[in-house]
Amino acid sequence: MNIVIEHNPSSIKLAELGVVSWPKWSCQPGKYALVFEERETCYLVKGKVKVYQKGSSEFVEFGAGDLVIIPKGLSCTWDVSLFIDKHYKFDPPTSL
Repeated sequence: MNIVIEHNPSSIKLAELGVVSWPKWSCQPGKYALVFEERETCYLVKGKVKVYQKGSSEFVEFGAGDLVIIPKGLSCTWDVSLFIDKHYKFDPPTSL
């Protein structure tokens, strides 16, 4: 699935990335079908989620304290078990 998870990154790394200045997104527990048009980097402040790639029963799980990189083009279902509160940023679109 190519989702990269870094558990408990240092506060120095988070500061260097400028995580607290990124927009925030939150959602209640439930299942959400998502398509990532651009690569997303996010830091989960709260919550827990299992991500299933479309058409697969395999999943990756991450939660509060994780820094996550989600690849461009991923079509998936987020199965949120605990309320999600995250900072996120998308890579700028690339021009041809």
